[in-house]
Amino acid sequence: MNTLLTAFSALSDATRFSIVEQLMQDGELPAGDLIEGRGMSGAAISRHLKVLREAGLVQQRIQGSQRMYSIQPEGLRAIAEWTISKRQFWEGSLDRLTDLIEREDSWPT
Repeated sequence: MNTLLTAFSALSDATRFSIVEQLMQDGELPAGDLIEGRGMSGAAISRHLKVLREAGLVQQRIQGSQRMYSIQPEGLRAIAEWTISKRQFWEGSLDRLTDLIEREDSWPT
């Protein structure tokens, strides 16, 4: 559970969330590509990447003079498994909400 809390905490920041989304969409990227369009310094992006690495959401490898970043599948898998495990709760809650709305719609006005 502690791992999930760390992952959700890391993703609660808009910049970190967008970095994860970019890496999911584009695949492995050098750190320099993650700076573009964010209006932040390299040092600021590095701090965000460190949080994501420590949360187990991204991994880093060194290629020559570049630091390459990619998604850490196990970290995202843990989030997906937790979300799927709550599916029954959400489906039941949404079914109850639908029933309530349908009953309200049939009340005389």
